[in-house]
Amino acid sequence: MREAGVAAAICGDLATLERAINDSTAFVLLTEEAMVGGDLRGIATWLAAQPAWSDLPFIVLTRRGGDVERNPAAARVSQVLGNVTFLERPFHPTSFVSLARTAVRSRLRQFEARTRMRELVEGEQRLQTALLAGRLGSWEFDVASRRVTASDAFKALFGRQPHESPTYDDLVSSIHPEDRSWSQDAMRRSIASGGDYTIEYRTVWRDGSVRWAEIRARVVRDAGNGPRLIGVSADITERKTAEERLRQLNETLEERVAERTRALEDAHRVVVAEITQRERAENQLRQAQKMEMIGQLTGGIAHDFNNLLMAVLGNLEMLRKYVPGDARANRLIEGASQGAQRGAVLTQRLLAFARQQELRAEPSDVAALVRGMTDLLSRSIGTRVELTIDVPDDLPNAMIDGNQVELALLNLAVNARDAMPDGGSLAIRAEAVDNSAGGDLAPGRYIRLSVADTGCGMDAETLAKATEPFFSTKEVGKGTGLGLSMVHGLAVQLGGALRLTSQLGKGTVAELWLPVTDSPVSGQEDACAMAPRLDPARGLKVLVVDDDVLISMSTADMLQDLGHDAIEVNSGERALEVLAQGTPVDLIITDFSMPRMTGAELAVKVREMRPTLPILLATGYAETPAGPDLPRLSKPYQQAQLGEEIVKLMTGRVRQS
Repeated sequence: MREAGVAAAICGDLATLERAINDSTAFVLLTEEAMVGGDLRGIATWLAAQPAWSDLPFIVLTRRGGDVERNPAAARVSQVLGNVTFLERPFHPTSFVSLARTAVRSRLRQFEARTRMRELVEGEQRLQTALLAGRLGSWEFDVASRRVTASDAFKALFGRQPHESPTYDDLVSSIHPEDRSWSQDAMRRSIASGGDYTIEYRTVWRDGSVRWAEIRARVVRDAGNGPRLIGVSADITERKTAEERLRQLNETLEERVAERTRALEDAHRVVVAEITQRERAENQLRQAQKMEMIGQLTGGIAHDFNNLLMAVLGNLEMLRKYVPGDARANRLIEGASQGAQRGAVLTQRLLAFARQQELRAEPSDVAALVRGMTDLLSRSIGTRVELTIDVPDDLPNAMIDGNQVELALLNLAVNARDAMPDGGSLAIRAEAVDNSAGGDLAPGRYIRLSVADTGCGMDAETLAKATEPFFSTKEVGKGTGLGLSMVHGLAVQLGGALRLTSQLGKGTVAELWLPVTDSPVSGQEDACAMAPRLDPARGLKVLVVDDDVLISMSTADMLQDLGHDAIEVNSGERALEVLAQGTPVDLIITDFSMPRMTGAELAVKVREMRPTLPILLATGYAETPAGPDLPRLSKPYQQAQLGEEIVKLMTGRVRQS
């Protein structure tokens, strides 16, 4: 048995065995000779007292087997010991080991049954404790036999004593006559549908007193048996009494309130308005939170898309230089470039919606901006739409990104044109207004730039979704659904708002609120034109850092074509290793969004190693990086933009030195 992995204790006689066996014994091995003339009564007594889960296995070694005809004593042994297996000698060790392991497995199953029985008993005890603590009664109703099994607490609900055994009809007759019929109908529906049975009704005790009972039950269908209802009950008389008192009190209060209604009508209207405003603010907050989450996702997608477009545009631009005389190839390259540029415009709309586009807000003359777009707007809306522009001369300046506001105004005008397929009128107005009501705008002065059309308008449901990303009422392929969401994102990013009002069949008014500034419009100067060009004979040693291999390769190719020498690395850590090795570097161009170390974090470490080394940060969206203030290059960029930024950066360095 030791070789088989079964621990054993040897008993020299039956008396020792009787003292040794207990509930933890796996099985007992007896030889037939050990029982000859022995007293098995003590063992038999122990076996008879075994708990319900226990049936201790015995293996008896015999020379005559377990057949009664060959071994008449086998019947007596089986009768005394119960769970007996006879093994005839001589036997093969394999047979013995198999039999011993079978006995162990049998005993382990018994131990498992013991554990389950204990858990059931403990669970039942906990249930009873919970029922007592909650003053709940338990009950069970067998539908087929109409037999009720109930706890004392359940009987008490119907005015019955613990020693009584009321029938189902007895309990039904105790239900208040007004509640009896519909309560029984509800039970029948629950049994038929299998749904839960939850009900409150009155019971009438034999002394005539009325109590309230709450009944909850669930339909149980066991295999081979009919449906049963098993549930709990509670006396809710005190609660119902309190509710009735509360109802009466409410009626009294309502009567008093009715007498004073006229005097309080106005006050009832500081309260309704306040509640309405609060609900509106809560709805706006929920909508803003939802749009913020969508914006974060959209910004991430646009960033990745910008990287792809960067590689496509950069390689197309370089490829164009290798086929200067091939008209067909140039036509194909031009088509691919235009498609990629359209993708870049789409990502700008995505970034505008996500409020992650890079804005250059500065004091701007909105009146001049709108008037300067007159020809462009006229061409965009066509001859069937009458355009009027009303912009006063004394309009204050606004803190905006002029290019982005022009794009937003053009988007609004095109949307208005599409809403007037049969023609109409489009009015663009600008005025200075004060906002003190709060809401979606901070208090202060704003320029309200409105675009009003006489088109088909929108119903309330469409208007509520108008600024959501990718929502469009246009046919498939005729709109991206990003126009209004881009304008909304731009307005919020500038510290303003986009407000839409519309009526079906009467047109739409889009108001772009832009923050006013007291600062004057600064003169524009072309830094690239004023800055002296670098000596083309002197190429720069440029360290290109980007975790996207396609981007780093494309940038390196453009740099080499510009006459510079590029070193490509794909992480901030690797860039620091190159600098630590003493490699001469004139300029670093690094992506911002990289795993483990961002471009801004890399810049901080580079400044510690080489404080004067110029760093150009390339980014696909307008995150505000923590760290030093760095010049930026927006993705996707082309070779000319890359060259101009390098010239500006290096020229500024020369001037500082």
